[in-house]
Amino acid sequence: MDFPTRHLKQPLPYDPSYEVLEEDEAETIASLQEQMRDIAGIVHKDSGHAPRGVHAKSHGLLRGTLRVLDNLPPDYSQGLFAASGEYPVVMRLSTTPGDLLDDKVSTPRGMAIKVIGVPGERLADGQGDVTQDFVMVNGPTFQTPTAKKFLGSVKLLAATTDKAPGLKKALSAALQGAEKVIEAVGGESATLISMGGHPETHILGETFFTQVPVLFGRYMAKLQLVPVSPELAMLKDQPVDLDHKPNGLRGAVVDFMTEHAAEWELRVQLCTDLDETPIEDPTVEWNTPWVAVARIAAPAQAGWTHGLSVLVDDGMQFSPWHCIAAHRPLGSIMRVRRAVYAASARFRAERNGTPLAEPHNLDHWQEH
Repeated sequence: MDFPTRHLKQPLPYDPSYEVLEEDEAETIASLQEQMRDIAGIVHKDSGHAPRGVHAKSHGLLRGTLRVLDNLPPDYSQGLFAASGEYPVVMRLSTTPGDLLDDKVSTPRGMAIKVIGVPGERLADGQGDVTQDFVMVNGPTFQTPTAKKFLGSVKLLAATTDKAPGLKKALSAALQGAEKVIEAVGGESATLISMGGHPETHILGETFFTQVPVLFGRYMAKLQLVPVSPELAMLKDQPVDLDHKPNGLRGAVVDFMTEHAAEWELRVQLCTDLDETPIEDPTVEWNTPWVAVARIAAPAQAGWTHGLSVLVDDGMQFSPWHCIAAHRPLGSIMRVRRAVYAASARFRAERNGTPLAEPHNLDHWQEH
C-alpha cells in the first residue's frame, strides 16, 4: 500500500505544556458526575435497569478483528500500530441520549471499539488490563470547546430525561426538516442534529471520529473509522424506515449483519501545530490528512441479541481511558471523561448487580 505522506507537514511531538487545566476543572468534574448519575437514576427508577448516563441504547453489538497494516510510515507506526498484528474487537453502535428513546427521536450516532490483547505500558489505574478503547461519534468535531460548556449541555440533557417522549418525537421530526433546509444550501447545524435533527439514515453507513485527541506514541492524533467494504459503503446516507419501529436502527443492523460481512478502515490524523490542530479546543476541525493504519473486519453475525446486550451493555464499559500509555487521552474534555465514565460504570454495576471487568478474550461471546 502507498501512503500519502511525502508532502505532509511534520507532526508535532507531544509536550506536557500543551495541556492546560481549565479554571474550576475539579468542580466541573463533580457536577458532571452528579448530572450523569441523575440521568441514570431516573431511567433506573422508571425501568428497573441502570443504563449508561449517555449512549444508553445500543443498536448493534459486533465482534470483529482489527488488523494493523504492514509497513506503516514511522510517524504512524506508533503504540498499538507500531507492529503488524491482529486483535479481537468488540464494537458497540449507539445513539447519544441517556434514556431509551424511540428511534424516531433521531440523534447523533456513536461507535465504541474495544481492542483486546493489546500489549504495552498501562496507566496506573489500568494495571493488568489488555484493552484499548476508541470512543467515536459520527461527526469530526465535539459540540463544545470546553469541559465547562460541555457541562451545560449535559445539564440540558439531564433536565429532559424521561420528559414527554411523544413531544420529543414531534420535535425531532421538526428539527430534521429544519436540518434538511440548511443542508440544501450546503450547510449543517450541529445543534439541530444533537437535539434530534439527525437524518433518519442507516447507522452502519456512518463514518465515526474520536473528535478529541489522544497521544499517538510521540505525537498527538485524532482517529476516524470509515466503511470500506462495498455493501457497507453503499449504506452511506441510505434512508432507514423508522415509522412505528421504536428499535428500527437495531433492526436495520441485524438485517444487514446476518447477511453480510463488513469492513472498516481505521485512519489517523496527526497534530502539526497548536493553532490549526489545537489540543484543548475540540470544536476545531483539523486540516491534516487522514492516513490508514488498520482495518477492522466483522463476519456475518447476529448483530444484536438480548444475550449480547447482557454481555456488552451490562458487562462492559467503554472509555478512552481504557488504554495503553501510548494512547492516553488529551485535553479538558478527555480529562473530565475519566472520572465521569468511571462513576457512571460504578453506578450501573451497583444497581444492576453485574460486575464490570475488562475482558482478556472473547471466549464467552458464542454463548450469547
